[in-house]
Amino acid sequence: MSSVTADHVSGHGHDDHDHKPHGWRRWLFATNHKDIGTMYLTFSFTMLLVGGVLALLLRTELFSPGLQFFQPELFNQFTTMHGLIMIFLAIMPAFVGFANWMIPLQIGASDMAFARMNNFSFWLLPIGATLMLVSFFVPGGANAAGWTMYAPLSLQMGPGMDFGIFAVHILGASSIMGAINIVVTVLNMRAPGMTLMKMPLFCWTWLITAYLLIAIMPVLAAAVTMLLTDRHFGTSFFNAAAGGDPVLYQHVFWFFGHPEVYVMILPAFGIVSSVVPAFSRKLLFGYASMVYATAAIAILSFLVWAHHMFATGMPVTGQLYFMYATMLISIPTGVKVFNWVATMWRGSLTFETPMLFAIGFIFVFTVGGFTGLILAVAPIDIAVHDTYYVIAHFHYVMVAGSLFGMYSGAYYWLPKWTGRMYSEKLGKWHFWTSMISFNITFFPMHFLGLAGMPRRYADYAAQFTDFNEIATIGAFFFGFSQLIFLYLAIRAWNGHGEPAPAKPWEGATGLEWSVPSPAPFHTFVTPPVVK
Repeated sequence: MSSVTADHVSGHGHDDHDHKPHGWRRWLFATNHKDIGTMYLTFSFTMLLVGGVLALLLRTELFSPGLQFFQPELFNQFTTMHGLIMIFLAIMPAFVGFANWMIPLQIGASDMAFARMNNFSFWLLPIGATLMLVSFFVPGGANAAGWTMYAPLSLQMGPGMDFGIFAVHILGASSIMGAINIVVTVLNMRAPGMTLMKMPLFCWTWLITAYLLIAIMPVLAAAVTMLLTDRHFGTSFFNAAAGGDPVLYQHVFWFFGHPEVYVMILPAFGIVSSVVPAFSRKLLFGYASMVYATAAIAILSFLVWAHHMFATGMPVTGQLYFMYATMLISIPTGVKVFNWVATMWRGSLTFETPMLFAIGFIFVFTVGGFTGLILAVAPIDIAVHDTYYVIAHFHYVMVAGSLFGMYSGAYYWLPKWTGRMYSEKLGKWHFWTSMISFNITFFPMHFLGLAGMPRRYADYAAQFTDFNEIATIGAFFFGFSQLIFLYLAIRAWNGHGEPAPAKPWEGATGLEWSVPSPAPFHTFVTPPVVK
């Protein structure tokens, strides 16, 4: 971050009376950015547990070859719903929760720009979640076409597919409203003296992410609407027998889907860029280059969608273009990793829980980045397409990327949210159990994929047994490790633990540390002045 510090701030203007609503009305009609942020974070963690249970059911079936517990149809429903729930109901809402809580605090705004729209965009989420979960109980079961919902399979599903389509529409509308709110808040509500290039990087990464969301969510809406009309209204966008093209669906879907991957990682970059300087006792190395790198990643993300489609038989020139364009993204990403390492270089490092998760994020995300670079090579990708190698790559980026980034931010800001310090010992236990079990779970999947084990199958050949057993044991170890965080968060929320000072971390800088912990209901009644 730039050199804005809490000491440079005047005029907090806290409301001593703290007039705030109480009871269920406070949550149902919430317009306060902190309450809405809390609701987003609570909802997303609940959905993380739901998606995690589905993942453990999958791994239970895959512990040994042969069908033990589930028919392949139900297994495919679990696979699909695990992906959709984790992406649309866990990772994305969690980052919007961080944005709601922290952006107004970091830019010195009194609240988000559109408070009532903020409430509406949250309450769409439980509706979408209900539609998704209810789809398990309709005739034919839930969507089983994979989270990407590829035609022609998705044209042949039962009514559970329609539930999925409507859920995606509703969740997309929620995302668009949240994104508009963030853009307007960041551009119009910064405190006097808070120029764009003085903003914390978390605000920058979210501003760029919000533009991505506004650009891509309508594309997803178009793709699933065409699916819906193909299914029920006699169109044939994707039905080859009637002159349509199933590959068209892939083009439209991935034009949404690839920028979407960056929607799920850029806010984590912003969090890590706040945490690493704080525990290195230094300013972030190369602030401006971090901003430009984030923008470069966002722009390039629109130019690489068909690297998901090397196996569709595209011409060699197309393969070459998408191969080179994909490799190009590794440059701005490498700039970020270099800057984080350079920030730590010769800093006065301490290794509290947020810093451990941030360093763990950098390490494991970099591994995931390298496997992504390997998948960008078209001939290799064609060989390992739709194998467990892709699953390993994706989870190294999403779990160890998004999720570890979120934990880093949650442990960093939890004292500010709750006014309580958590047990540092238990936080470190959470980190080490998660880090070790994550690698036990997903590292063997690289070998499974290279050996040719296809993904989304309920059964497999006997030679894949050993690695699958290791992965399943790791998955249960990883799943239960997450309950440590649940315990710590509930404890802090219920007022247990040491009272947190306004600035619990010695090296932390920024406006959010200039207000008391917990942050008062009305934060900046008169805007602070950033000198």
